[in-house]
Order: sequence, then C-alpha cells, then structure tokens
Amino acid sequence: MLCMVGVPESHTGWTFVTNHARVLAAIADNPNVRIRDIAAHCRLTERAVQRIISDLEQEGYLSHTRDGRSNRYRIEPDKVLRHPAEAGLSVAALLSLLVQDETDRMKPNAGSSRLVDTDSTR
Repeated sequence: MLCMVGVPESHTGWTFVTNHARVLAAIADNPNVRIRDIAAHCRLTERAVQRIISDLEQEGYLSHTRDGRSNRYRIEPDKVLRHPAEAGLSVAALLSLLVQDETDRMKPNAGSSRLVDTDSTR
C-alpha cells in the first residue's frame, strides 16, 4: 500500500478536526490545489471533497474562479464560524491553528506533542 510522506496511516473512529476544516486548510496551503490532491491529503474520496467544497461555497466560506483547466480558490478569512460555541471566531483564526508554514512542516519536531500537567489546572 502506498503511503504519502508526512501523512499518518488511516484511523477509524472520531477525530478532533472535521473533514470540512481539513479541506479548507488544504486549500489555504495552496489555493490552486487540485481536488485529487486534496482527497489524497485528507484521505477522502474526490466526490467527498467536491461535496465539501460545494458546502463551503454555498455558505460563503470559499469561492473559486477558473484558471485554464484548473480552479483557483479564495477563502473568506473574516467569515465567522457556524457553531454557536465558536461565536466570534473567524475562519482566519481556525486556519492559523491548522495551517503550518512549509518550513515548519519540514522540521523534525513539527508534529511533536506536549503534555499538560492537569494538577496545575485545578
């Protein structure tokens, strides 16, 4: 089985980040990205990516223009997130957490985790 460099093996069950957020982050990384590449990166089908892009466009989070045979996407960074729990948070704030600069992504410790001392939060 082929595996993309930097993309962990598939995982079943719940995740912290939705597929819509993953697709939006992939587009933020590269506004000219192909649907095929988004699908491979996010481990989704091309059809699922097309549906997600359609959802994001219908809600005004994303638009696209044709550039030859490909699309160029534009994200609306000031658009506010939909869920009431994120009231006031913008797309830009979300993407600042999800999108890394390419130089950061190549660093060996870019994906390392930090432990939180739960005793100090009580």
